[in-house]
Amino acid sequence: MKLILASGSPRRRELLEMTGLKFEVVTSDADENIPEGTDPGIAALEISQRKALAVARLDRCKGSVVIGADTIVSLDGRKFGKPKDAEDAYRMLSALSNRTHTVYTGVSIVNSDLTVNKFVESTEVHFYPLSERQINDYIATGEYSDKAGGYAIQGGGAVFVSGIIGDYYNVMGLPIGRLMQEIRKIH
Repeated sequence: MKLILASGSPRRRELLEMTGLKFEVVTSDADENIPEGTDPGIAALEISQRKALAVARLDRCKGSVVIGADTIVSLDGRKFGKPKDAEDAYRMLSALSNRTHTVYTGVSIVNSDLTVNKFVESTEVHFYPLSERQINDYIATGEYSDKAGGYAIQGGGAVFVSGIIGDYYNVMGLPIGRLMQEIRKIH
């Protein structure tokens, strides 16, 4: 079985490497726009499927098993994707301060015959109260860039987290335990 990760995320690559599986990385150019009001779990699932199918349909990837993933942070029904800039990151982190938010990761596994197996994992994350200075100091590191919700739980953003309920790796962008269970079911 040739396995492909349809993601340029270094975090997803590191997590999949932990499994010992051999895989290749092929990034997707799939459209990640979802209509406003779409449930965040459904949105993450839809985007993950778009990414995986876009890669699976490439000539060089035909016959492979392709994994696509997308992570969305949600608070009070609002979706927080990757911040556009430092100001957007500040807005997100201020909103998450002293609150519990949910991190959704949609995962799609496309088989060689283009059938799709998919699931969504959710994890609740609670933040300590954050001061303006804490947020600005964190933003100055640049770590917020390319992170759903504007923080990295495995990096400097860890100091914001007072607790989680669910899969830690889901917050990093790939619920690796569940992914392996799903791969074992189909292969």
